[in-house]
Amino acid sequence: MINRRTLGRTGLQISEIGYGAWGLGGNQWRGHVEVDALAALRCALELGLNFIDTALAYNEGHSEQLIARTLRETGARAYVATKVPPKNRLWPAQPGIGLDDVFPYEYVVECTETSLKNLGVETLDLQQFHVWNQEWVEREEWRRAIEDLKKAGKVRFFGISINDHQPDSALSAIRTGLIDTVQVIYNVYDQTPEANLYPLCQERNIGVLARCPLDEGALTGSITPESQFDPQEFRAFYFRGDRKQVVAEKAAALKADLEAAGVTETLAETALRFTITHPAVSTVIPGMRKVRNVQMNMAVSEKGPLPAAVMELLRKHAWNKNFYS
Repeated sequence: MINRRTLGRTGLQISEIGYGAWGLGGNQWRGHVEVDALAALRCALELGLNFIDTALAYNEGHSEQLIARTLRETGARAYVATKVPPKNRLWPAQPGIGLDDVFPYEYVVECTETSLKNLGVETLDLQQFHVWNQEWVEREEWRRAIEDLKKAGKVRFFGISINDHQPDSALSAIRTGLIDTVQVIYNVYDQTPEANLYPLCQERNIGVLARCPLDEGALTGSITPESQFDPQEFRAFYFRGDRKQVVAEKAAALKADLEAAGVTETLAETALRFTITHPAVSTVIPGMRKVRNVQMNMAVSEKGPLPAAVMELLRKHAWNKNFYS
């Protein structure tokens, strides 16, 4: 059975392996058939997963709609987190661009209403800002939006999906007391949340959603110089130029070190276990578009945290990069 953890001060008991639903929406993720992705989501729910992370921007609400349909058809109960996309459609948030261009009050409310309709619910379990800029922290509009949406019963809890590789950008927002959760990139290569973000989250009892545990596939060992992606797909951009060669070499070095240390599980299993080993993490949200991936990822929960010696080995493979830029 998949283990449960408490999502910070929300008190929600959620599966430590969640479902990242970016790929479910299609559009930016290709190479799968929608019926297979839906079968994967059904399988995850059957195996005890009860936390799904989606966003209004995932194929213009299609991901939200598919989740609603699946929950309705299966009768499964899962907590669903979604996100308000930046109005200017810029990911990540750019320095110097004001809140009025990204999250004006009425726009946040409007997006929340749209997500409620897509998900077929009266209250969102968790709404999140899909980008964040610490320059906005003193503005009252985003604070008022959170307070009013909660007061109106439209949203139970509110969080921030932190910009790529910028974990410290949410520290001041957490200190306002208005943020219940954060979502952050955390994996073997990017261990930076451990320095400042995770200690503050533990101090303030903030829930943590760890995203990109497999670095868009780079930490599975399956990306090679010969890997091909649809030119319109996100991964074609992420692994452009010589990046496939680079990640293949990084993964090979990591695998070699693990094998020398006597680790026999797959690289993907070790990478997932890395993310759930830190006590600040409430759940990790890999994308799972195939049943076999669901089955493997769910089994990781039963294995539990990594031994200290393996964690120490993995510390040496931290890698300062940003393929999203």
